[in-house]
Amino acid sequence: MPRKPASPKSSQPESAKSNSTQPAAAQSRSVSRENAEHYRWGDDCDGWHLVKDAQLSVIEELIPPGAAEVRHHHEHAQQFFYVLAGEVLMEVEGEMTLVHAGCGIRVLPGTRHQVRNPSSSPARFLVVSQPPSHGDRVDE
Repeated sequence: MPRKPASPKSSQPESAKSNSTQPAAAQSRSVSRENAEHYRWGDDCDGWHLVKDAQLSVIEELIPPGAAEVRHHHEHAQQFFYVLAGEVLMEVEGEMTLVHAGCGIRVLPGTRHQVRNPSSSPARFLVVSQPPSHGDRVDE
């Protein structure tokens, strides 16, 4: 199926555009998995960079059933994981939390954590990092 190009129109009012430090083109571009930078991680997991700049990272990730990332922490980045579909099991400093669609969990810098998908269905979630977490990760 051919990919539909993103609409060049922005839903932001003109006043919001003029106060931003981002170039106008970055503000008005609609972003989705179809036009975002894609990468693979772990065992058959996918990620799409929806926002990728020096101050903020927003990534949509897809993790198949039974998959997990390596336990790690970030020296400087705080992260917020928000589940869009399915559920993930978040281990944060040894405490396990099952996070369902429509819910999220914050992880502060220096905090050991690991995400896994314990279910029989894929899970989709957003990872918001400030500052960006790539290059800031220390595996346990």
